[in-house]
Amino acid sequence: MNLSLMSLEIAVVALGLVVLLADLWLPAERKRMLGYVAAAVLAALFINTFIGTCSCSSEGTTAGGMFVQDALSVFFKRFFLLAAVIVLVLAVEFSDRIATGISEYYSLIVFALAGMLFAASANDFTMLFVSIELITITFYVLTSFQRSRLVSLEAGIKYLIMGALSSAFMVYGIALFWGTTGKFNFNELTAVAANFTTNKVFLFGVVFILVGLGFKIAAFPFQMWTPDVYQGAPTPTTAFLAVGSKAAGFVLLLRFLFVAIPDVTLYWHKLLIVIAAITILYGNLCAIPQRNLKRILGYSSIAHAGYLLLGVAALSSAGKAATLYYLSGYLFTTLAAFAVIALVMRHLPDEDISGLAGLNQRSPLLAATLTLAMVSLAGIPPLAGFFGKFLLLKAILEQGAAHPSYYYLAFTALVGVVISLYYYFGVIRAIYWSQETPDLPPIPISWPARLAIFVCVAGMFYLGLFPNALLGLTQQAVLVFKP
Repeated sequence: MNLSLMSLEIAVVALGLVVLLADLWLPAERKRMLGYVAAAVLAALFINTFIGTCSCSSEGTTAGGMFVQDALSVFFKRFFLLAAVIVLVLAVEFSDRIATGISEYYSLIVFALAGMLFAASANDFTMLFVSIELITITFYVLTSFQRSRLVSLEAGIKYLIMGALSSAFMVYGIALFWGTTGKFNFNELTAVAANFTTNKVFLFGVVFILVGLGFKIAAFPFQMWTPDVYQGAPTPTTAFLAVGSKAAGFVLLLRFLFVAIPDVTLYWHKLLIVIAAITILYGNLCAIPQRNLKRILGYSSIAHAGYLLLGVAALSSAGKAATLYYLSGYLFTTLAAFAVIALVMRHLPDEDISGLAGLNQRSPLLAATLTLAMVSLAGIPPLAGFFGKFLLLKAILEQGAAHPSYYYLAFTALVGVVISLYYYFGVIRAIYWSQETPDLPPIPISWPARLAIFVCVAGMFYLGLFPNALLGLTQQAVLVFKP
């Protein structure tokens, strides 16, 4: 077995263990700084992926073909590393709200990252299931980590129950695949999958796998856990769940549909269209009456899962590349929003949108950052969200000539964008034009948090104004799929 291909994953797991063990010797007042150390190490690993000394510079398979290193896996590994660096910085800023076990909190974030890295390279149902469980089990703990808050414990229990149910569906689906084809490996499965397009047991297996992955990406009708968990979990946990866990679900969904069963997927475009359309409408409509800011972003996350499914439903290389591009913009946008929430609402138990009143006076930087995040999420130029939505709609419309149902899907997506303007700009209105502006002190921002915010804002503008560099990476990444 070629362990050098797994050197990045091994390094991340080792980092998690070091952070966990360091808690035994460090004095209590210095444990908070472990988050910065872990973020710095992950930032170094992220930079190393571009240098050429990392395992990411070579392609191949190991562990009996279960683990694959290719352009797609490298793209997502960089994505996960960058997300984890920013989330760890947010965790340090949020640490004063975690009574005990802050080192364990940091280490669990790192272990969740390890699961995401393995998910990016999963080329076998065994690796797929193990990576998903590593991600999910760590999030069970991260979600309910604030044990003194009833809402956090409630969120953890809900996530545990729904996660266990989705895992059960996935295990049963994998068993049906094994029973009908005798294959676990995706490359081996694609050679025989076309022979089972009419096999009902095999097709039930496809459905059960989609149920499990649908839970991870929060797509309809498996989205019911999202708003409650987003609201109850600690803010850094919610941020990593919204970005990292969702992206892990999409990379596994893409590998399953377009590497393992590409010939079968061609017959499922109508189901993907329906799921994408309903997910967009459900998320946007349910966000309208919400007052809790994290709950608004929870329903927004459901809607964005629907937008991301546009690229999957297109069944084209352009659609897949658009999905990867949109995820990249979503990373910077969502983490920027949660960075503001972590800094502004750390002492507000209900995290109501009214807590943003007067933010433009208390911290013009945070007010501008949250405004830009809402504008990008709404899909308004010149930010990343606009160009991402443009690419997805373009991929859908290109398929409309062959299947007119894609035109209806594009119209539904545009309706969703219009609806979202109401609640996104409601957040901006609360920042700048609230009727009651409380007299509160300025908000202090540490330099690591300020740096993380600048990175997110720069990412939103760069991807919106200069998309070519990332487009090249996404187009190269999707070449791993069967045309």
